[in-house]
Amino acid sequence: MTMTRQDTDALRALRALEDSRSSVRLRAALAVGTAPDPCFVDQLVERCAIEPEFFVRDMLTWALTRHPVSLTLPRLLREVRSERAQARSQALHTLSKIGDRQAWPSITRALLSDDEVEVARSAWRAAVVLVPEGEESALATVLATQLGRGERETQLSLSQALVALGEAIVPALRAATTASDPRVRAHALATQRLLRDPDAGFESAIEEAKRVVALAGAPEADDEDRADR
Repeated sequence: MTMTRQDTDALRALRALEDSRSSVRLRAALAVGTAPDPCFVDQLVERCAIEPEFFVRDMLTWALTRHPVSLTLPRLLREVRSERAQARSQALHTLSKIGDRQAWPSITRALLSDDEVEVARSAWRAAVVLVPEGEESALATVLATQLGRGERETQLSLSQALVALGEAIVPALRAATTASDPRVRAHALATQRLLRDPDAGFESAIEEAKRVVALAGAPEADDEDRADR
């Protein structure tokens, strides 16, 4: 069978997605998104799972959003159950960009608490985009179980996800401020401040919260006197 010009261009683009040069892969992803074709979808999803360069992965996601949801959604939902962490993370990221709430049931508690930090962060961001109206409080309760997790960047991601849910997070945060773990209490207090003042920097919010937690945990003067006797 004779190949058409379109078939030839598609084949060239698919091969370029696997080129050893990231600049070539980036241009190929741009070309695929500019002229979407159903034949690209499987390759784009698979490439997302293994692409090492952030900017190329982001372009792959953009290219997927240019294709019909009826084609991309089933493949992405399979990927969120992959054993490969990057496949799960990038599929979740792409689902958040597509924004189709049919994907909501795939955002499980297991993903929201995934051992791989990047997967969990992608799940948090996807969850706040896809959560159905009326289920924000339940989501906030699950997200609050992750307070205190990881380093500053991870904690900032979680705080941003929680704040995006608005006032629905207030009860979950209030409960977390009484947790036994001081990291959880500090993170909850910092998130409360960001909810009240979205322009407050996370760094200053978390440092202030840590001071509050430290002072609350310090022994009273009478207790110190009794301990010296």
